Amino acid sequence: MPGPQPSRKHLLALHHRAGHARPLPGSDKNYLLWISYKGTRYAGFQVQPNAPTVCAVLQNAMQAVFGCRPDVKGCSRTDAGVHARRFALSFCYTGKVPMQKIVPALNAHLPPDIRAVDIRSVPDGFHARYAAHAKTYRYYILNARVDDPFTYDTCHRVGAALDLAAMQAAAAQFIGTHDFSALCASGSSAAAHGDTVRTITDCTVVQNGDLFTISVTADGYLYNMVRILAGTLADAGLGKRTPESIPALLESGDRRRAGPTLPAKGLFLEKVDYPGLDDV
Repeated sequence: MPGPQPSRKHLLALHHRAGHARPLPGSDKNYLLWISYKGTRYAGFQVQPNAPTVCAVLQNAMQAVFGCRPDVKGCSRTDAGVHARRFALSFCYTGKVPMQKIVPALNAHLPPDIRAVDIRSVPDGFHARYAAHAKTYRYYILNARVDDPFTYDTCHRVGAALDLAAMQAAAAQFIGTHDFSALCASGSSAAAHGDTVRTITDCTVVQNGDLFTISVTADGYLYNMVRILAGTLADAGLGKRTPESIPALLESGDRRRAGPTLPAKGLFLEKVDYPGLDDV
């Protein structure tokens, strides 16, 4: 007589130990989904009680498409009012909807200020936040006397003339591995644990007419780090500080010596880098 049949849990354990890349039939499949959203109406990405969030709206769409609400792992929390051009999130799903139909199906149930953009399968254990090698943010400043009615909720306006060269020289001072305590708002859990060292690999400022674009690429960020960095560069552009003052600012670790925290509406998560993703 045949012996007792192995449980599905036991089969999965054997399957993973054997190093198989594909899940067993009917088991969870792990996906990486890219979305784009305008954050004006939302209290950030992460689900919050009594506040509309991007994740909650996305999970509502998933419920409509999948018949369930997968546990979503976002690459970042993003603050209220922050936007994203290519936000990454991972989730597991077992069901009948083919991968190639997930993006259009989600978009049919999403509001126009949130769009699913692309999707791909990823290995078991992949986490959109912890697997990220670097993230690029951009901050937009309109250097004009009056707001532009078409961009007022996606950029911050500075009325006085900005010195592009001074901002560029100051931006270059932030590149490298530093303790960025001076660019961290109070309430940061990372700062509370002394985890304030980050590496910025690129920091630039470009001008196109009245629009100044600050781009920052780093391996991680502290609470409000980019918005404070942008405020510090704006101060340099206004002649309130010199580019040469930036190293001493970082060395001090004193938030009070940095520039203002610019409004969230000018900040965009531009992209997230996953090394070797094309190889998995």
